[in-house]
Order: sequence, then structure tokens, then C-alpha cells
Amino acid sequence: MVDVVVVGAGPNGLAAALTVAKAGRSVVVLEGSDTIGGGARTAALTLPGFAHDVCSAIHPLAAVSPFFASAGLAEHGLELLQTEIPLVHPLDGAGAALLHRDVAETAAGLGADAAAWERHVGWAARRWDALAEATLGPLLRVPRHPLTLLGFGLRGLPPATLAAKVFRTDEARALLAGCAAHAFLPLSRPLTTSMGLALLASAHVAGWPVARGGSQAIVDAMAAQLRSLGGTIETGHMVRSLTDLPPSTAVLFDVTPRQLLDICGDELPARYRRRLGRFRYGPGVFKVDYALSGPVPWANPDARRAGCLHLGGPLAEVAQAEAEVAAGRHPDRPFVLVGQQSLVDPTRAPDGQHTLWTYCHVPAGSTVDMTDAIERQIERFAPGFRDVVLARHTMGSAQYEAYNPNCVGGDIAGGSHGGLQLVLRPRPGLHPYRTANRRFYLCSASTPPGAGVHGMCGLHAAEAALRGVLR
Repeated sequence: MVDVVVVGAGPNGLAAALTVAKAGRSVVVLEGSDTIGGGARTAALTLPGFAHDVCSAIHPLAAVSPFFASAGLAEHGLELLQTEIPLVHPLDGAGAALLHRDVAETAAGLGADAAAWERHVGWAARRWDALAEATLGPLLRVPRHPLTLLGFGLRGLPPATLAAKVFRTDEARALLAGCAAHAFLPLSRPLTTSMGLALLASAHVAGWPVARGGSQAIVDAMAAQLRSLGGTIETGHMVRSLTDLPPSTAVLFDVTPRQLLDICGDELPARYRRRLGRFRYGPGVFKVDYALSGPVPWANPDARRAGCLHLGGPLAEVAQAEAEVAAGRHPDRPFVLVGQQSLVDPTRAPDGQHTLWTYCHVPAGSTVDMTDAIERQIERFAPGFRDVVLARHTMGSAQYEAYNPNCVGGDIAGGSHGGLQLVLRPRPGLHPYRTANRRFYLCSASTPPGAGVHGMCGLHAAEAALRGVLR
């Protein structure tokens, strides 16, 4: 008999386990795969000597997460590395929008939009400590900084296509559009601006780092810390029903609502099952990892110093691509997210060579190969790119779901961000981490604050369990 069983050894499951262990309770983590990590695994996908992040790669939210700030993971080897420029959004003709760590440097590069950038993104960055309470936790609670939260709400509520009108330059609009597109929604939807502002502000607060050795290093450090506190992890232990669980006082599930319903069955009331059954999932992804003989020949020289790039051209083009995905179509010019971790992490590739991490959004369950579309977008801003490709590895939506059951239809975000589900997930209520069974808690990205390697879903769920059935 243990106090807590955690199902799933992704960042949120491990964060939940660590929180429980630090409170002096016994905990065991059960992971169905032979490797821990969930959405934070690293593997040799292409050629010997090349290490690729299988899912998450750039970690803006880990850099600002209160959980990671107090987890002590540096003692277990975790090192977050910063690139010279967090984000570059190339534009046609070798132009580009640059997101620097420094607010003033970014604003200066935006010319006519310098003041507007300071008023909107700079405003959020300067108030990040207060805003983190709202952006990295459940919405329905009494805020300690109501005026700051109101100010963020007024800025973040409009659709990104409307909010971008405060800017006059293509560069500023492109930066907002690319970050808003992380919501996996048409940019004409309300609240998409909130995603964009949060990510832009986080770059000014703490950069967009990568983990030395790969994203796997994050969960490996979490696992080491957990074991030092007496917790245990069992890999290769797939949980398909409650009979697969050892006796415990509480169970925390790092799964999406679909898996929760499958596992718990009639132990959850019918009314609750119906409500949770209405949980919506978002689009899928198509990903290509590259082994390269040298750096990417970006037309814009600043792009060669950036850890992350958004390829999609101006705001209108990014909005069009995301609208097509939402309509069930595959855009000819997809919005492509790019990671260049090997620029600052020599462990990712042999000397002089590089990795490249890319993906685009596709309709849920897509079986279309988007390799050519992705490479055409890269070649658009880096002519001659294909000449440096040594090998490539692709994963479509079906492969992602097979790799990780949490990626329903290829959805890597734990569920749709559409409508109120962006902030009220998995269902509206004051206690998003509790289920209708007092022993069971949900601690995945299907709860606030949602997707990202930040551990906050696990932290909040574990704290709810410690206040509840473990009290």
C-alpha cells in the first residue's frame, strides 16, 4: 500500500510525484513505455551521433515555471542553454522579425512599432511575476493581482488578427502571429492573443532555452530527484484498467480524459463520464527531424543565431495556414516551427554537423506526408537547404498517437485550446484536477495551464490531492 500512484512519467506526472514525495508521502510512478519522458524524450532518430527531441524541444515555460524554479534539478545535471536570439520569424526578401531577450532591443528593431511593443509585450514582461499566477494555474480562483490580470485579459481576449492591428509593421505582426499560432487555432478566434503575449513575454523574462543533451535531460533529472526522495518509477507498466494499479490512497493520472475514462470505467459516475466525454481534441502534427552536414543556410544572417524560428511569412499567411488546418485541409504553405538546438548544444550532433527539429500543424488523424511542404517553406527562407540534409526522420499524427496514447489524433497539446477549454479544462469548474471519484486526480496537460514542459499541471494536481484525500 502506497500513498500515491502516478500513472504516466511525463513532465507533469513526475512533477506530481515530486510534489507528493517532498510532502513526505510514498509514491510510485507507472510508465507504459520502456522510457520515461512522455512529451520530453530524446532519441537517435536519424544517424549515429545525432540526438533528436521526439516531441518538445524549446522550453520557454520551463524557464519561467515556479515548479522548476524550486525543483533543484541542476543538482541532478539539468542545464538549460540559451541561444543568442530566442526567436526569429523570417520574411521574404531576407528580412526577418527578431525577438531578443531584451525588451528595448526588440522594440528598437521594430522601428515604428517600438512604443506599441513596449505598451503591450513589454507591459506583460514587466508584470510577469503577477501574470504567472494566471497563466500558469487555474483561472477560477481569487487573484492576488486583479488589476494586472484585468489588463492582461483586455490585451489577450481579442483574436490575434484583430490585436495585431495595434502594430504597423509586418515584423511586429509576424512575431505576434507566430506565437499565437502555438494555440493550434485559427488566429481569428478569441483568446489566441493571450497565447502569443504569454510566449513573447516569457522570452523577455527568461529566454527560450534548450536542455543540454536533449529534452530527455529534463525528465531524467526529475526522476533522479524523485528517487533521492524515496519515490520509485516502474517502466513498461501499461495501465489499461484499475486492476493494473497497486493499492493506494490516491491515484494521479498524467493522461487525457479519453484514457481516464477507459481506465476508470464505472468507478466514475455516468454524469461525470458524459461531461468528460465532451472534451475536445485539437489538430495533429507532422514532424521532420534532420541530420545536417552543416548549419542551415538561412538568407537572413540573424536566423543563423536563433534557437527557434517560425516559418510562415506575414500574419495573413500564418492565419490562412491555421484556418485551413482547422477546416480539415492541408495548407500548401504550412506554418512551420523550427528548432536549432545544436547551435548551442554540441552533444546533439558530431563536430561541424547539426540537427534540425521541425513540425507543422495538420488536421487531426492526418495521414498526409507533409515533408515536401515543410522543406519548401525552409527552402523559401534558406535556399540550398536540401544540399545539407544527410538524413531525415518523419512522424505523422497516427505515429504520434501510437508512440504516446496521450497524443489523440496527433494532438500534442493535451486537448483543444478552442473556446473556454483554453482556460477551463478539462471542464468548467472550481476544481479542475479533481474527478468525481475522491481518490482520482487528473494531472496532465488536459488541465490548467495546459501544454508545455512546465510541470505546473502536476504540481497543482498533487497539491489538490494533499489538501483532499491525503490530508
